[in-house]
Amino acid sequence: MAKNPFLDFDMQAIQKMMGDLKMPAFDWEAVLAANRKNMEAFAQANQLAAEGAQAIMRRQGEILKGAMEDANRTVKTMLADGSPEDRVARQTDAIKSAFEQAIANYREMVEMAAKSNADAMDVMSKRVAESLDELKTVLAKTTKR
Repeated sequence: MAKNPFLDFDMQAIQKMMGDLKMPAFDWEAVLAANRKNMEAFAQANQLAAEGAQAIMRRQGEILKGAMEDANRTVKTMLADGSPEDRVARQTDAIKSAFEQAIANYREMVEMAAKSNADAMDVMSKRVAESLDELKTVLAKTTKR
């Protein structure tokens, strides 16, 4: 099998070449460590986003189940005896109640999504700040050599 020249490199040879060219040494280990931390932060942010999406889907299932139970009760109530005026009043109350519940459910879904997104973004924001500090440290060490 042929070797991939882009993946098969000798860090000591690169450091020596940089020294021969009178270029400042660069802390490749620090760069690789920073990239590992970046990947860990991406994985954590994705995990938080996935957990948030799962929680939203579970809650939507609960809402759907509740809506079906409410619809069943509403139909029974509407079929109950009473004057036409009573039936219209019950239908109006049922529609108003369903609308209010739909708005509350929508608000809850929006808040859950916003929290999930904020949690994931907090992880990424923290990592970006750390990464910039690490880069600053690596560059400071490079220029002092």
